Amino acid sequence: MSQYRLSYLEQLESESIYIFREAAAQFDKPALLFSGGKDSITMVHLARKAFAPGKIPFPLVHIDTGHNFPEALEFRDKLIQKLQATLIVRKVEDTIRIRKLTEPKGKFPSRNWLQTYTLLDTIEEFHFDCCIGGARRDEEKARAKERVFSVRDEFGQWNPRLQRPELWNIYNGRIHKGENVRVFPISNWTELDIWNYIRKENIELPNIYFSHEREVIEYEGQLVAISDFILPSVEDKVVTKKVRYRTVGDMTCTAAIESNAQSVEEVIHEIVATRISERGATRIDDKVTEAAMEDRKKNGYF
Repeated sequence: MSQYRLSYLEQLESESIYIFREAAAQFDKPALLFSGGKDSITMVHLARKAFAPGKIPFPLVHIDTGHNFPEALEFRDKLIQKLQATLIVRKVEDTIRIRKLTEPKGKFPSRNWLQTYTLLDTIEEFHFDCCIGGARRDEEKARAKERVFSVRDEFGQWNPRLQRPELWNIYNGRIHKGENVRVFPISNWTELDIWNYIRKENIELPNIYFSHEREVIEYEGQLVAISDFILPSVEDKVVTKKVRYRTVGDMTCTAAIESNAQSVEEVIHEIVATRISERGATRIDDKVTEAAMEDRKKNGYF
């Protein structure tokens, strides 16, 4: 009698589903952080599988900077309606007003740094003890330091030197009052794994992940979309190019890449051929300092 062996993608899926179920079992008030990007859409798909035939047993939380791609917001609302899931939206602009924070200035006034305040306020408001995120270890070197269950202290801060061992896929969710755990079910996935899984499962995505024409300016070798949120200078030349997005963040900090890929298969071929990482190619805010992401994570960022 032959023994069936799981494929690589099936192994990743099985591990992620196990992590989702562990999070639901170990925590009283978990929440799934949702941005409308391909990773969080894949996470929702995995969560549906983990708890089928029931509904996803925790809310989806979107920390809205106000600088989102309209296509991502439209897709978010369409998906939530289809799932009949609970969506909690908290806006960074409300946090700026309430806390009297300083609005970012400059050509690309990104609110990414301010998302942390809104996230921590949301955790406190709803008493979430676990936030499930879509970070992957291949994205950025600070992400690679994370455990699957990553503990934050009572101030929402992360200490990379105080990570718990996770031997034999045993995850420790025990925390003191006021602490919070970030859980990363797709931590062991790569960008290519995500796209191969999207192809396998026929997962629908926002159309900005595929080639389309868009007005952009070139900034330090990157293509940044023209929008109401950026302040181009008189020297900036606006051109129309065929582009797609490898990752979807704010319009103020996410660059496009030139591409003719109009299908999942064509996107996969592009990823296989490239030598530049997803965030390295498209995220302007990660280039502020060498440790930009780690500094944000230490302060409570996703």
